[in-house]
Amino acid sequence: MSELESRLRERFEVLLPHLNERQRRLALATEARSWGHGGGRAGARAAGVSETTVRKGVFELEAGEQPTPTGRVRRPGGGRKSADAIDPRLVPALL
Repeated sequence: MSELESRLRERFEVLLPHLNERQRRLALATEARSWGHGGGRAGARAAGVSETTVRKGVFELEAGEQPTPTGRVRRPGGGRKSADAIDPRLVPALL
C-alpha cells in the first residue's frame, strides 16, 4: 500500500461511517480531485469502494447538482410501488 493510500485509509476510517451515501461519494470525490491523477483509484482502494463510486461523485461535484431535500439521501420517486398500487383489488380482498 502506498503512502497516499495509508493516509487516506486513516482519514476515511474516521469520517465515512458518519456520512450517508451521497455525502460519502462527495467526500471521496473531493479527496480524489485534491490528489490529482491516480487519486480516484487510491481513494477507492483506501475506502474499500468501487472506482465508479468515486467517479460518480466527481461528476456530481462538477455538475454542481443541488443538495437533495432535507432528510433524504436519494431523489424522490424511486423504490418499489406499494402492493395496493400494483393491485387495487388487494385491500378489499383482505378486508
